[in-house]
Amino acid sequence: MICVRCHHFAAASGATLCDRCLGASAEPAPAVGGAPGSWLRSPVGLGWAAAVLLGAVVAADLFAVWTDLFRYDATGALADGETGAAAFRRADRADVLSELAAGAQSVSLVSCAVVYLCWFQRVRANAQVFSPFGHRRSPGWAIGGWFVPVVNLWFPYRITVDIWDASSPWGARRSHALVNAWWTLWLASLFAGRLVSGGDGDSEGAAQARTDALGMLVSDALDIAAAVLAILVVVRLTRMQHEKATAGTAPAAL
Repeated sequence: MICVRCHHFAAASGATLCDRCLGASAEPAPAVGGAPGSWLRSPVGLGWAAAVLLGAVVAADLFAVWTDLFRYDATGALADGETGAAAFRRADRADVLSELAAGAQSVSLVSCAVVYLCWFQRVRANAQVFSPFGHRRSPGWAIGGWFVPVVNLWFPYRITVDIWDASSPWGARRSHALVNAWWTLWLASLFAGRLVSGGDGDSEGAAQARTDALGMLVSDALDIAAAVLAILVVVRLTRMQHEKATAGTAPAAL
């Protein structure tokens, strides 16, 4: 079995820790095959951090949904012909709240993206150790695949599926349904957000602003659903890798 402390080396005979963690000076070879010099590194800490920050993204999106509803109501009043000072004050307040929500979403998304990519790189490296020849994209695409236009609509999904397969229990393959649902919702939220033009709340643009508010509401709702599924993907994949590492090397029959 793999050392339960460092998850890098084989546990010593009759023990749950490797020779290094037990204080021995010799370094044994990695327990699971892979590229020369590669070894397993625990994804647990990064996985929980990514899950927590994805939760922060959900919280920011929930706030954004509330502001979208408020903006839809305020701009709807203007579109319906209300011209009083109170109606314009509500529209101005909706603009301020929308800016606050956008700022909260940006901060949470950037923070989450940094940690998520660190976690994604970690589980990709571990997957290479579990299954050196089971990947259709090189390790560099685990990061680059998210930023290259057009490619980023497909590569991260394919890499996740390969990691998922490599991290499944020895001799078994787990369903991709969760990964498929997450990626579908992620793409849907991405495209829905880009369809919103972002009109203003003045009289001539009130109708467009109401339409944009509705579009943002749909986009933010889809983003919440995608983020919730992303949390499940992170937690499930982290657990799969931890369990496979502690289970030891593949049975001889495989």
